[in-house]
Amino acid sequence: MGSRDEVVEIDSLEKGLLSDNGIEREDDDDVLYTASFQEKEDNFVQYQTAQWVLYSLLLILAWGIGLFMLLYLPVRRYILRKDIRSRKLFLTPNAIVYKVTRPVPFPCFGVLKKEKHVLLPSVQDIVIEQGYLQSLFGVYSLRIENVGVRRPPSDDVQIQGVANPSDFRKAVLTRLSNMTNEVFSREASAIEDVQNPKRSLSSITSMSPSKPSRHDLSHSGDQVVLQKLEEVGSSVKRVQALIEEQCGQTSDSLVEVSGF
Repeated sequence: MGSRDEVVEIDSLEKGLLSDNGIEREDDDDVLYTASFQEKEDNFVQYQTAQWVLYSLLLILAWGIGLFMLLYLPVRRYILRKDIRSRKLFLTPNAIVYKVTRPVPFPCFGVLKKEKHVLLPSVQDIVIEQGYLQSLFGVYSLRIENVGVRRPPSDDVQIQGVANPSDFRKAVLTRLSNMTNEVFSREASAIEDVQNPKRSLSSITSMSPSKPSRHDLSHSGDQVVLQKLEEVGSSVKRVQALIEEQCGQTSDSLVEVSGF
């Protein structure tokens, strides 16, 4: 009974020390979905504690280092609680964002901040994993697989302690499906834009008032030239007639003079 009361008291002290470090929701309009870690906080801490104790016992049998690990256990639990309370995992229209502020092994020396952005086009799948020890404590792990077979599995982002892994996976896959549909719709609209200008131009030309074509212009120009030539020809004929009249008059005058 005493040991159980001590564990409960340690848990209450840890929660009291970390009450001001809870996860705050991102005030961002671009956030589509936010995962939660608070519901699985105790399960995660118990799972990590059990794992730490098992490693400590094995190391006690080997080199005796496990004894120091058992003495370090209260600090380890404090770090774990602060770690999971600082975790933020949310989905944006273009990426998966994971933020965590993890204390160093000795909290008096500060914290380590980590922020990971995974672009959605590079996401192949969201894998939900649960080992044997995790199943005993109800803890799940999320693994974000990257596109490309050449990349090693170590590049995949692994996150433990997510309270709603199935919902988060569904949200990510739904967003990926929507992005694929948007790409297809853009390609279809681009193809229609390539085809529609020809139709629109033909309709515009059919609806626009008729203008004289080049052939019509050349034909009208020829008519003007012919008309001018006809006018010139008629004027030449008139001049020729006048000349003939003058020549006839001069010849008559010469005949009269010679007869006289």
